[in-house]
Amino acid sequence: MDKIRKSAMLLLAMMMCWTLAACSGNAGTSSNGSTANSNANLTEADASQTKPSPDEPVWKLDTSPITFDWYVNFDWFTSKWGGDVVSDYIRSKTGVSINFIAPTGNASDRLSTMMATGQLPDFITLGTYEDNVQKMIKGDMVLPLNKLADQYDPYFFKVADPTKLSWYTQADGNVYGYPNASSSPADYQKYGQTMTSNQVFVVRKDMYEALGKPNMSTPEGFLAALKAAKEKFPEVDGQPLIPIGLHDFVEAGKGNYSLDDYLQNLLAIPQQKNGKLYDRRSDPTYLKWLKMFRQANEDGLMPTDVFIDKRPQMSEKIKQGCYFAMLYQSSDFAEANQALYQKDPNKVYIAIDGPADDTHDTPTLEGSRVSGWTLTLISKNVRDKKRAIAFLSYLISEEGNKDLCLGEKGVTYDTIDDKDQFLPEVMHLLNTDRKAFDSKYGGSYKYWMLMDTNMWLKWKPADIEPAKQLADWTRGKTISMSEFDDLDPDPTTKEGIAKAKNDQLWSQTLPKLLTSKSDAEFDQLFAEYMNSLTDREAIEASRQAAYERNVQKLKLPVNQ
Repeated sequence: MDKIRKSAMLLLAMMMCWTLAACSGNAGTSSNGSTANSNANLTEADASQTKPSPDEPVWKLDTSPITFDWYVNFDWFTSKWGGDVVSDYIRSKTGVSINFIAPTGNASDRLSTMMATGQLPDFITLGTYEDNVQKMIKGDMVLPLNKLADQYDPYFFKVADPTKLSWYTQADGNVYGYPNASSSPADYQKYGQTMTSNQVFVVRKDMYEALGKPNMSTPEGFLAALKAAKEKFPEVDGQPLIPIGLHDFVEAGKGNYSLDDYLQNLLAIPQQKNGKLYDRRSDPTYLKWLKMFRQANEDGLMPTDVFIDKRPQMSEKIKQGCYFAMLYQSSDFAEANQALYQKDPNKVYIAIDGPADDTHDTPTLEGSRVSGWTLTLISKNVRDKKRAIAFLSYLISEEGNKDLCLGEKGVTYDTIDDKDQFLPEVMHLLNTDRKAFDSKYGGSYKYWMLMDTNMWLKWKPADIEPAKQLADWTRGKTISMSEFDDLDPDPTTKEGIAKAKNDQLWSQTLPKLLTSKSDAEFDQLFAEYMNSLTDREAIEASRQAAYERNVQKLKLPVNQ
């Protein structure tokens, strides 16, 4: 979403420029000791006159040492390249080292500052949903991958997914980014019941069973269960019980992931009706459930922690088992849940049937989409265009994905029972201590920036508890939602600016709705929100047009 510039932006830009210099060596200078722009120009001037073969990986032609700066736009990302089997193996194989850079404060502010000062690193990875993707493209800050591939590495077109390239082709005919965790509607047809979702409603097993496994599929039953849990289990190891946990509230954006699309998907609220986009936020069933959360807050079942905690604080409380129930992505608490399971399997979090609509329709959970989770782009400042596109081609190929997943044959994996899979001791550490596994081995997509989750199915170990129960609950409930991707208008347009303002308004309104004193006040606040939306009709028209383009691009039935 479009951020409002702070009054001290120029000063901040200077400070952040200096910070980037501290992280990556010298500002504007490559880790190899020469300026990024100079190297890029030299690389272009020295490009081979002979067209590379589209059937041979270009990265194999030059495996001399090189270091790329790679910015990952998530403040929770703390991984470093080197010191584990996977990164050391890839470095010895390709010659590439990576200097990862991540924001220590507000991610959007950090990236905006680098964009404003022209200090973008070689690679940039950010959420596909972020406005800065289009801002970098429109601002001529990133390079077209297709043109890089044409000039330096046509092998890219052999390993890149045509559907993903088509999806990300811009109006100028170029592709500027490549996604991870991407699945097209065709992938859903191909992989069927193997497709799972991160969206689960979970409860602490021992508490839920002690309460008699209450029905939490209705607002009344949900609220009653939260009250009963607090009464029966006021404390957890000296800490107050938190009856319900949610993803963190954000200052800008859509408010709270758990209470937006996530809850709407559990309630099976349609995204379109008869080919026209549906306003899910105004849906009566959705509002009824939001009022239930309002009542939960009034009844003291949503302590201040729910409104102020961020992911690190939540992770600690999950490890302690402080929550009775959570609307929280399973992947985000996998490590904590595994730790709970090892201490006591009865205290683990399990998925159950939670919020449902009045007719108890099957939830329509979000799986991976064709747009993916994150997008990786190559900056115009890149120090070596040829090595950069060649390395990206390697990472998205089956060979690169296998190396990222399994590591080095004979060291971390081998062919066992006709399947390439982790060695028993490696598998044991993965199942018992993910943090130690990451530190020692670095496989199983510790480096997830260009992971292909469908390729991963070839090498993926069988799910074990407690992850298996969570994944199994989502099977048959996970659907493709690719046609609803990238509907928001260009953030630089009038509609895009208005959409950002409306998103900011929702971020401010949602906490007010939850803390309102009565349903009547809730209704008044929601009406004020709806009446305060900017250029609503123009935004809806833009989104509808984008939806129809997506349907055509994906060759889907209009009224599916």
